[in-house]
Amino acid sequence: MIRILVVDDDALILQALTRILQNEGHQVVGHTDPHKAMEEQGFHVVITDFMMPNVNGIELLGHLKQTNPNAVRLLLTAAADFKVALEAVNRGEVYRLLSKPWNLGELTTVMRQAVEHYRLMNENRRLTAELHQRNQHLEAAVIERTNGLLDGMVRALDYRDTETQWHSRRVSLYAKRLADKVNIHGDELEMIGQGALLHDIGKIGVRDSILLKPGPLTPEEWVEMRLHPEIGMRMLSAIPYLKDATQIVYQHQERWDGKGYPRTLKGSDIVVGARIFSIVDALDAITSNRPYRKGRPLEIAKSEIGRVGGSQLDPALVQAFLEIPDGDWNDIRRQVERLEDEDRSKWSGKPLMPSV
Repeated sequence: MIRILVVDDDALILQALTRILQNEGHQVVGHTDPHKAMEEQGFHVVITDFMMPNVNGIELLGHLKQTNPNAVRLLLTAAADFKVALEAVNRGEVYRLLSKPWNLGELTTVMRQAVEHYRLMNENRRLTAELHQRNQHLEAAVIERTNGLLDGMVRALDYRDTETQWHSRRVSLYAKRLADKVNIHGDELEMIGQGALLHDIGKIGVRDSILLKPGPLTPEEWVEMRLHPEIGMRMLSAIPYLKDATQIVYQHQERWDGKGYPRTLKGSDIVVGARIFSIVDALDAITSNRPYRKGRPLEIAKSEIGRVGGSQLDPALVQAFLEIPDGDWNDIRRQVERLEDEDRSKWSGKPLMPSV
């Protein structure tokens, strides 16, 4: 059973949070005194208010990060304190922010994601230890199970944005096809596929009100959205198996001309996997349906990608991309569509109607 530590100096709020989490089937221990909360051990998730007397929520989570490093840390914060809380996210003390007063649906969704994240990280620690203990004959089996962990991470993000999973799977296969075209093979090829698959995993740390907002983001909301590469890097940096792929996650929003983020890297200072990803991400963005427009034909995507080669995208990689037959990209899209149909059929429990 998952054990959750809840801290809020308001006894009524503490009682309400405790009741909600117990109804979700969790064991809950609560404190109104953050000093007493600092003494707790053996919990898997902690959620705390920000504004409390003597010790604020960020200070508490910073302490608990040292004493309970594997616990997932959540912070409740009012709008007035949001900029301060963002700094805590950037330093790694906080996994997710929750607005106060909270929305019940968002609260329960975030808690389920936090619990899933803890379980995934715990499984990774177990697999990593197993990988070190087993001999080379068993390594392949452990790596296969670790790949299952990657699927679990993508599905965790898919709880919030149902298109994310299939977009991630498409760009992973697209990236491997382009990498193969430029003679990247073996372990490096697999690493590029993993980095592309997990590129948006840091969006787990972005609030639903921003991630799922139907209209344009405000400048303040963009500040939070642009944290997702760093959040993703921190999430994955503790997984030795993903060390190189993590750099793709961290750099996937950089641009060839240096106008990207988070570090404004330029040219070949960007790892090749991230440069490959930028091209195939543009391909998928242009050719996929969006709520506000239909996906456009492949030839339009190729024309647009060719146009920004040398500015936004690596020109040599763009040229290699343009040399790949259209049928290869179409085959990959159909492959992922079949996986999506199979997944939908499995979860609905009903057979799919045959396509006409």
